[in-house]
Amino acid sequence: MSRARFRATPEELEAYSKDGFFVRRSVFDGGELDDLRAAAERAVAEAERGASAPDRAYAIDGNRYVEARGATIQLEHGGATDAVRVIEPFHRLDPRFEALIDDPRFVEPMRDLVGSEAVSLFTDKLNLKRPREGSRFRWHQDSPYWVFDCGHVDRLVNAMLALDPAAPENGCLSVVRGSHRRGLLPGLEGDGMLGPLFTDPRAFDASDAVPAELPAGSLLFFSPHTVHGSEPNLSDRPRRALLFTYQPAGHRMFKLPEERAARIYRGE
Repeated sequence: MSRARFRATPEELEAYSKDGFFVRRSVFDGGELDDLRAAAERAVAEAERGASAPDRAYAIDGNRYVEARGATIQLEHGGATDAVRVIEPFHRLDPRFEALIDDPRFVEPMRDLVGSEAVSLFTDKLNLKRPREGSRFRWHQDSPYWVFDCGHVDRLVNAMLALDPAAPENGCLSVVRGSHRRGLLPGLEGDGMLGPLFTDPRAFDASDAVPAELPAGSLLFFSPHTVHGSEPNLSDRPRRALLFTYQPAGHRMFKLPEERAARIYRGE
């Protein structure tokens, strides 16, 4: 497998600069996806075992979190179910994910996007929208979660792998085209502790939003400044996705003390 074939194309780099994202469709095949879905469910089972005897459990603005197994586990919003919504970080929960971090389908385009031949992992998370259970997530950027502890936030890049087909019916991600160009946008002051982490709707044009309808196995690359959000999963199909965020090498992985967990543990 030639690594060079995975480098970002001029057209992709132009789209990333102009729109704040681009898509590579059906990059992973069916057999790989079967393995990754099984690994995701093993990670969830491990997280659930940890959640039954957590190191710490707490709530912020009604959102429930559990610290266990070296990760923060966010439970589904609303309290009606204890379904796991987000695990961050998740890659240590299964060796299949450990290996995926260095996969050239992630790493090679990242060299071009972060502007460094040497890249490293910044953070990672597993998102889960269970059928009929997965709730919405309001418009937000990722950069406000990271900016206070990362002086190079402009050089972070997200890559999301769709483990299942993603469409509006099962709560696919929507991204606001061009919203990254203004950098860090104002949050919602006076809307609870987490309010400042959600983007003020007056700061961008929601009519520029486009749904990231993705076949399973597709990759969405997007800027930490790109405004994005999602609606509930109203279907009978899951919408599972994993995200790796990369940075230029030489910087530490993202990790904050528990008392500031609200700044980093989120779910789309």
